[in-house]
Amino acid sequence: MEAHAGNFYRDCDVTWGGQRTRFLQGGQMLTLSLDQASGSGFRTKKEYLFGRIDMQLKLVPGNSAGTVTTYYLSSQGPTHDEIDYEFLGNLSGNPYTLHTNVFTQGKGNREQQFHLWFDPTKAFHTYSIVWNPRRIIFLVDNIPIREFKNGESIGVPFPTKQPMRVYSSLWNADDWATMGGLVKTDWSKAPFIASFRSFNANACVYSGGRSSCPGRSSARGGNAWKTQALDANGREKLRWVQRNFMIYNYCTDRKRFPRGLPTECTH
Repeated sequence: MEAHAGNFYRDCDVTWGGQRTRFLQGGQMLTLSLDQASGSGFRTKKEYLFGRIDMQLKLVPGNSAGTVTTYYLSSQGPTHDEIDYEFLGNLSGNPYTLHTNVFTQGKGNREQQFHLWFDPTKAFHTYSIVWNPRRIIFLVDNIPIREFKNGESIGVPFPTKQPMRVYSSLWNADDWATMGGLVKTDWSKAPFIASFRSFNANACVYSGGRSSCPGRSSARGGNAWKTQALDANGREKLRWVQRNFMIYNYCTDRKRFPRGLPTECTH
């Protein structure tokens, strides 16, 4: 079991972009930058199989059109599992789109998108993933915005067996990110910079085919994530977010699924 305030310098590897990843404050903070030559990214050294991951992000300010900042959990291979936050940039004054997705056994197509109730470029905000055997909960400043339940009993795969690393990146996706690709990246504003801090992995480390969590370990205290669900207050907050800030939900997109909505949407 791992439960400590992370240090980017100690806990993460730069995956691409070289010097565009900067470690600050002794590894307590990290910045990624994007210019016309390249973006940048990092990942955790350790793999996790269930846990709660928290990260504070401050997104690219001003005209961020065409840029995408990502923060996600992912395993490897063609049948990978993935739990996704992607922040799609926009023209100055227009809101970011927060794009979420869940891949199981290599299959995604489970997008829900939101606008946020604050400006994510002005200050750091906490984006969390709770992943336990029964459900995945996405939280923003500890407010639930999405829940994906384990639907194996109705034939919907759920990530239970493949350990995942935490990844983050900042890259140019102006072929699709902003208004479907109509608005391109303004390179005169480069370099674009996104900031990360307060990384925390309260999670089961997976190494050498074994988990650091005992089979019947307690869900008390800092391990509450192991059985975490939404109580009445949490469900009310989730409804508030989805009613006021959700801008796309695959579960209501009948044009996209003319043969019927995905199984998990109708149960």
